[in-house]
Amino acid sequence: MLGLSCFIVPVFIEFLLREQIDSFFRNGLYAGTTMGFIMAIVFMTGVYFVCLRPCSLSWKEVGVRRFTASYWGPIAGWTIVLIISSIMVLALIMAVGGTYKNEKTESLKQKVTVFNFFIGFISAAIISPVYEEILYRGFIYRWVRVRTGKSWGMFISSFLFMVVHIPAYNTLMVNFISGLVFAWAYEKTGSIWPSVLIHGLFNGLGGDIDVLRVK
Repeated sequence: MLGLSCFIVPVFIEFLLREQIDSFFRNGLYAGTTMGFIMAIVFMTGVYFVCLRPCSLSWKEVGVRRFTASYWGPIAGWTIVLIISSIMVLALIMAVGGTYKNEKTESLKQKVTVFNFFIGFISAAIISPVYEEILYRGFIYRWVRVRTGKSWGMFISSFLFMVVHIPAYNTLMVNFISGLVFAWAYEKTGSIWPSVLIHGLFNGLGGDIDVLRVK
């Protein structure tokens, strides 16, 4: 699974297949959303056939389970913390001459329609959070944590989560901080749903606010 996450998908899907998809759609939003669907299918198939099925395990083993109602408050709190910290990081990046721009968001800005807005929201706030949290928190964080402890588990899983977002260099630190927050939410609840919700709210709110800034 680590090979799938760090080598097979980045090389054969994100690099080689992405060029073909870009040429077909000629639209960053549609190409990015399609890539998200493909990666979701590949990763979830990998988790099932490599990790769960051989050992006759259920999806509960990777955190697909309920969480206590008392954690709704921390979900809102961590979302706010993540948004504020991300704004601070991006402000620092822009202060030294960087940019915060995202390819899918920029493509959406070019033609803001209800359909495009819906596609962008589904991709950023639902598809990506679900498969990424199952993989990076439900599997990778738990796998590393068992072997190295909570602190190293959070660091390593967040570092890998950051690395796989290359070449989006402008948001790598945001991705690392996000990974720490998501791992902490998973650690406290044993469920991937709180981190999925924080992840989805953060992506959705961030993308929506950026799109609404278009003139």
